[in-house]
Amino acid sequence: MGTPGDRAPLAERVEQLLDGGLPLPIVAAGDPVLRHGTVPYDGQLGPALLDRFVEALRVTMRAAPGVGLAAPQVGVELRIAVIEDPAPVPDEVRLVRGRVPQPFRVLVNPAYRPVGDARAAFFEGCLSVPGWQAVVARPAEVRLTGQDEHGRTLDEVFTGWPARIVQHETDHLDGVLYLDRAEPRSLSSDRAMAERWAQPAPDEAARALGFDLP
Repeated sequence: MGTPGDRAPLAERVEQLLDGGLPLPIVAAGDPVLRHGTVPYDGQLGPALLDRFVEALRVTMRAAPGVGLAAPQVGVELRIAVIEDPAPVPDEVRLVRGRVPQPFRVLVNPAYRPVGDARAAFFEGCLSVPGWQAVVARPAEVRLTGQDEHGRTLDEVFTGWPARIVQHETDHLDGVLYLDRAEPRSLSSDRAMAERWAQPAPDEAARALGFDLP
């Protein structure tokens, strides 16, 4: 638990960040804030400032655009993330990847664990690693626990693409980037993705680039 003395500097930094206008600048890989992990949220910002911060994360995520954003990605070492996915994809992609629309959600102090042994591998990107994507094999189904922005308990099972999103964003809160879990030989530029690997699944990329899928 924090103390009043160590809460004030964090709240002041968040106030200053928000005073700079929206959308917030997104921190790029190489900044230590993405690697140091986060502290649990226990009221450090207060209700009004938390509301402002959550709204700033939403605006910034949508402007990027992305389907998730974690507090360290805007330089704040708090265990808070937001997700939202309208899933504007063709039916084939929706079927293969299990990508279904997700409403705007706030994840406070989230943690996940796999449900079962099934794994799925797809290309992922990250707003903090612009211009690149790589294949990441992740649990196909996870149980996510934590709270929402109002302190209500979150305990939910996610499958398919939503499971991938919550894992990706929760990893950020532990100082983990998707590249840490990626197949190195799959690393591809956005241009290569558009020209070569736009298929719903990465099977063709695996054959051509020489990596294994689970």
